[in-house]
Amino acid sequence: MLKRKVYEDLLKWKKEANGKALCIIGARQIGKTTLIREFGKNEYEYFAELNFVTDERAADIFNGKLTAEAVITNLTAYLQTPLEPGKTLILFDEVQECPRVRSAIKFLVEDGRFDYIESGSLLGVRYKDVTSYPVGFEQILPMYPLDFEEYLWANGIQNHTLQYLKSCYDKKEKVSETVHETLCKLFYSYLVVGGMPETVQIYVDTHDIAKVVLNQRSILDLYRLDIAKYATENEKIKIKAIFDSIPAQLNEKNRRFKLNSINASARHIRYEDSFNWLADAGVALPCYNVTEPQAPLQLSEKRNLFKLYMNDVGLLCASCMENIQFDLLMGNVDVNMGSILENAFAQNLKSNGFELHYYDSKKIGELDFVLQKGLHTELVEIKSGNDFKKHLAMDHAMKVEQWKFEKNIVFSKSNVEEDGEILYLPWYMILFYKQEREPEKMIYEIDLSGLV
Repeated sequence: MLKRKVYEDLLKWKKEANGKALCIIGARQIGKTTLIREFGKNEYEYFAELNFVTDERAADIFNGKLTAEAVITNLTAYLQTPLEPGKTLILFDEVQECPRVRSAIKFLVEDGRFDYIESGSLLGVRYKDVTSYPVGFEQILPMYPLDFEEYLWANGIQNHTLQYLKSCYDKKEKVSETVHETLCKLFYSYLVVGGMPETVQIYVDTHDIAKVVLNQRSILDLYRLDIAKYATENEKIKIKAIFDSIPAQLNEKNRRFKLNSINASARHIRYEDSFNWLADAGVALPCYNVTEPQAPLQLSEKRNLFKLYMNDVGLLCASCMENIQFDLLMGNVDVNMGSILENAFAQNLKSNGFELHYYDSKKIGELDFVLQKGLHTELVEIKSGNDFKKHLAMDHAMKVEQWKFEKNIVFSKSNVEEDGEILYLPWYMILFYKQEREPEKMIYEIDLSGLV
């Protein structure tokens, strides 16, 4: 199995034993089920699984009263598998097909005999089917396709190489030319292969790009089938039109999604639910415009202006019919490939913990990504050509007196370089650019001894 960072989150959840089930959400084909099975078999003496897509009768377990005793009695009778209290993990897979599972979780967790993980691909779009949410009894864990670091692990990059790169990143020192060239080639291959686990495994095993693309297109077809199956009748056509137009929209000059390219009379208010459907299903990543690139960004967010990226850069490449894979592998990431490069960064920034925002105005220009770390704002520009030191929008933004930026970073094909207030990093260094983790403990006590 491919090594995934989420495994550490599963270990942390098991160790804390804070009386909650774990609910892993994310798009189809990103490896949720495979990961949970591996975790169950490695970390528990007993592991049981119910899949509500492949086993339609499994939903009958949750008919009738949703008490722990009733559900567990039905569960043990149905599975015919030993379930030892305190030593068993139970996986409820594809729970969007059986919404009553989530209503029952509260009682199962309170019962305390077993640990539970729920997994689903379209939980965000079928939330209305759940009659009672297990608030306080369920921990949500989002999962994404492989990020670039996980892709490097899959391709056999050794830890000492990553440690060397991290040292260069921290010290802002140039990477040796040999390592730099090799990492650039690996990044080019990531643009083509992307992070869908099955696709990555095909590439690692065969290095056959034709097989890679065939697998990616089957995933795209599966996403379209999901739209046909799960979207409401009056939304299906709009959702499919939006999904199919993402590559063309990203290829436009400013990447901003324009509804009139789908329908001349389209208005955002009528299409908002369709955009949200794709985001909630995990197959698209919205990047919202902000009116001011200063924290907190959500206060100046404009939900009707946004870019829409694919959840996986490899799928974006596969959805382009121009057979661009060879050019990308050869390093021809010129201005025409800028949308693919930007999508790769959106994907990795999201999986690295960032909310996606951008800024655009006639006076300043467009800032590719405006990112918030705590109460600080950082600017990130993605450059595909040789003129990576031309960044007028960033230059203009840095001159605005009332705006303060913690860092100004330009990712390009060049090596590490610091020039004044701007840090230039090679594309592959995205693997180290991460959101700050929330502290595990934040104890705040007030001394009341001074009160009478």
